[in-house]
Amino acid sequence: MKLVVLKFGGTSVGTIKKIEKVADIIKKFKKKKYSVIVVSSAMSGVTNTLIKKSKEICENFSEAEYDVLVSSGEQVACSLIAGRLQHLGFNSRSWLAWQIPILTSGPHKNSRIIKINKNKIINFLKDDGIPVITGFQGINTVNRVTTLGRGGSDASAILIAKFFDAEKCIIYTDVEGVYTTDPNKLKKAKKISVISYEEMLEMASLGAKIMQPVSIQDARLNRIDVYVRSSFVKKSGTLITKKSNIINNKIITGISSTQNDSKVTLIGVKDKPGVAAAIFKPLSKNLINVDMVVQNISPNGKETDLTFTIKTEDLGRTKKIIKDNRHINFRKLSFEKGVSKISIIGVGMVTTPGVTFRMFQALAHKKINIKVISTSEIKISVLIDKKNTKKALEVLHKEFKLYK
Repeated sequence: MKLVVLKFGGTSVGTIKKIEKVADIIKKFKKKKYSVIVVSSAMSGVTNTLIKKSKEICENFSEAEYDVLVSSGEQVACSLIAGRLQHLGFNSRSWLAWQIPILTSGPHKNSRIIKINKNKIINFLKDDGIPVITGFQGINTVNRVTTLGRGGSDASAILIAKFFDAEKCIIYTDVEGVYTTDPNKLKKAKKISVISYEEMLEMASLGAKIMQPVSIQDARLNRIDVYVRSSFVKKSGTLITKKSNIINNKIITGISSTQNDSKVTLIGVKDKPGVAAAIFKPLSKNLINVDMVVQNISPNGKETDLTFTIKTEDLGRTKKIIKDNRHINFRKLSFEKGVSKISIIGVGMVTTPGVTFRMFQALAHKKINIKVISTSEIKISVLIDKKNTKKALEVLHKEFKLYK
């Protein structure tokens, strides 16, 4: 069976006209003799509207009922897609996750798929049916509906591709693919034809909104090739695959940037085992995400300066948490708003010397000061003034020839 999984995001099914276009895309795959499994998100804006209603009805809305509520959005979209396919003469029907069932574990609002019972779907495919499956949801061991968190429909599609041994998994969205950097920030950004799981994971973690990191990690662990395409234009997209499938002479694949970051520095922290954990534990408990972390030990080894970055909207809470923390001692606490993290990403830098120098030199030529540096095997990140973000993207894009 030549099987493809097609996943459509909220913008792709946002209106009746768009759903008609989605049905036409599915029809083309059927003409190519593919068996097709469709996975759909809710129509754009629907999930946010449902979340708003939950907040209006109750301050502490049950997480189990939250999952029941927000999962209804996918049910609507899938029914409409199946209805349109029936209109075109296909054997199609919607499938809710509990009808298959798709089994999950973990907490409500953030569950993970552990098993998919395949028999019903396989039998439907054998009858030349097109199943339209609700993404973003499953059912747990006590028969309650669960949802998979941000990017859950992508995760559904990837795991369905795994369990059904699909030839490919295609994610349809409102962009043509993955770009070298955000095209809204830099017009010279180019579409990437092929990118590794690792590079895509870094770009997603650093703010690229094409897919959520958890979905990319699922694809990487299960070795599922994922294609990202636009549902609105007939152009090739981006293939996300393993490194060994990529023939690429580029050192750097992409550049990401963040907005609304703030830098926090604790000066003269009494250095002792467990001090870093004592600083970050209360931040974690309050769901404050800490990003870049740099530590400098004093020559006498008794004190350390610790710098890290957070989102600016968390700055007020962070100040209070640190000042109220009785488990740490420090001489001074400083904050800086209006900073941005710029990161270059590429598996090519592992075997190429001089990448760090080229990045720093290019920024220096534009008189862009670097405040913080952090690195990984395939990424170098620097913190700069937010006002220099566009200038930094332009110079790095040119330095590593990403416009070609």
